[in-house]
Formats: sequence, structure tokens, C-alpha cells
Amino acid sequence: MIASEDGFAPGHCLSSEEIALARLINAYRSRHGLSAIPLSRSLTQVAQWHVIDLQQHRPAQRKNSAGKPCTLHSWSDQGIWKPVCYTSDHASAAGMWNKPREITANRYSGNGYEIAYWNAKRVTASRAFTRWRESLLHREVILEQGGWAGRGWQAMGVGVSLHYAVVWFGERSDPQGEVFPCQAETPLPGEKGFETFPFPVR
Repeated sequence: MIASEDGFAPGHCLSSEEIALARLINAYRSRHGLSAIPLSRSLTQVAQWHVIDLQQHRPAQRKNSAGKPCTLHSWSDQGIWKPVCYTSDHASAAGMWNKPREITANRYSGNGYEIAYWNAKRVTASRAFTRWRESLLHREVILEQGGWAGRGWQAMGVGVSLHYAVVWFGERSDPQGEVFPCQAETPLPGEKGFETFPFPVR
């Protein structure tokens, strides 16, 4: 992620940890005979917004009106998106799938599907990838197996903060094109030196 002269810009570029995570995923896919997924500017914008939201507003630590715990796929009410308390019964799945359209003003018009990771220690690409590789449900998303067979992922977005990592997958190619590494490293959300980002509100 980058803090540029005109402020923080999710989707602008990828940090070294985000690049490392994308490379681990694509190398894993290659070992299983699958093609690399292009790094999408739109889905990276969604992914980076989400780790900022998870880090700053902790929507995954809340409960919905029925008292059910929200999971890591949840979004707060502090941004330009609709809030979602994503529960383990997947009742709010459509609210998560719609985030690429909401956040990119429909520039990316397809659904987005997310895998997410949290650790009390500093998150690294290796830790997140190892956890997903060891989890059947996450592995099936990455390798397009089980209920995800035949998806043919055409776009991938990556976001990493101090304690969270997320990867978004899409079946449509990104009309906004690819995203590339940041030219200079800046602190990740949650690190000392990263100012709390003022969320644009609805």
C-alpha cells in the first residue's frame, strides 16, 4: 500500500508482502496445472480497503441484531460501502460478493469472492498462505476445486495489514487493468507511522 502526496490510495499499488502473497498463490496454482491470475487494480482496491476497515474498525469483532458473531468477511458502516455482518451461515454472502461493484462504482461489474486471515502476531505472506493451503475450504477457492470448480479466475486482488490478509477473486477480467508494486515501502495499516485513514462516508 502507498501513502502518496495526495493521500492514501487503495488500489494504487502493492506492498512487498502483498506481492509475495500473490506470487505464493500463483506458484501454488502453477504446481496444480492452473494459470496465474492477473493482479487486478479493482480487486486490489477492494482488498486494501477491507484490511484497513478490518484493522481500524474491527467489524469482525461484532454481532448482528440476532446475536450471531460477524466473521472476517464483514464490513463496518464507516465507508463508502454498505455494512455487512457476514455470519458463518453465509446468509449475507451477497453483501460481500457485491463489494467490487460498490467500491469501484461498477467499473468492476462482476462478483468478488474473498479468503481472509487474521493473526494476533504480525501477518506475513507466508503465514497467510500456509494457513489457506492447509484449509480445505480455502484451498478449494485458490485451486478452483469442489464448489469452485470451473470458475476460471480472471482477476485477483490482495490486501495486507498488520494483523489481516485478504485475497479477492473474480471471474471477470478487470477493465481497469493490472496493479503493480509500490515504488517505495510505507507502513502497513496498523503499524507505527501509518496514520488512521479518514474514511469517505456514504
